[in-house]
Amino acid sequence: MPDSIAAPPRPSPPPVLQAELEAFLLELNAAAAAVTLPLFRTGLDVANKADGEAFDPVTAADRGAEVAIRKLIAERFPSHGVIGEEYGEDRPDAEFTWILDPVDGTRAFVSGIPLWAHLIGLRYQGQPLMGLIGQPYLQEAFLGAPSGSRLVRPAGERPLKVRRCPRLTEATLAATDPVGCFNGAEQGAFSQVRAAARLTRLGGDAYIFALVALGAIDIVVEAGLKTWDIDPIIPVIENAGGIVADWRGRPLGRHGGQVVAAGDRRALDEALVSLRRSAD
Repeated sequence: MPDSIAAPPRPSPPPVLQAELEAFLLELNAAAAAVTLPLFRTGLDVANKADGEAFDPVTAADRGAEVAIRKLIAERFPSHGVIGEEYGEDRPDAEFTWILDPVDGTRAFVSGIPLWAHLIGLRYQGQPLMGLIGQPYLQEAFLGAPSGSRLVRPAGERPLKVRRCPRLTEATLAATDPVGCFNGAEQGAFSQVRAAARLTRLGGDAYIFALVALGAIDIVVEAGLKTWDIDPIIPVIENAGGIVADWRGRPLGRHGGQVVAAGDRRALDEALVSLRRSAD
């Protein structure tokens, strides 16, 4: 069985521009937080974007945060493209393209659980360059860039680094909702990984990926992700020393899907033995 495949080197713009873009990521996160925090735990109205009996919630927080982010991008970098969950695509193949999920974990948001996040990513020449997982209620911003990944809080910053986990039997595993997000075959594959892992925690949406970069969780397994659910996360984990791949162990394409993230390739490769059986 082949080992997982390393992601190819990613193109990077000049370092001076990278520093400017990193600072801008934090500015975008603050602008989104200025919209979402005043609405959190206020009992705001919830609309359903899904058809039929499905439930895909959206609120004024989701829409308002994306509007605020897009406004700043248009003012500062008018030539950049944008792909957002709420308002679609604008020049998605531009040299620089922003990927936005203004509130990842809307179900958590409307339930008053502080594990939702702002996801803001930047592609350069079609590849993930930078990303941010922002949880403003906890005052945390997990930022990933070629310069490294770091946790930014009001009290200061510290580098992010994944932890060693040589065996799946030593791993802490996480997923958001295996019953609601996985099909039958995917549930079976996840159950096998879960049976081998030392500890499993469920729930958390994008925040559990941030905990991989922090070195608190070893493996996250998800399915059915959209590009805005995962693109901003990739630089955070990779620049903390981790791996993000599909369920065959290959680098992710541009459209999400089945995703596994890990801090240690050895534990990842053990998990892939089960996940490959249900891989797309």
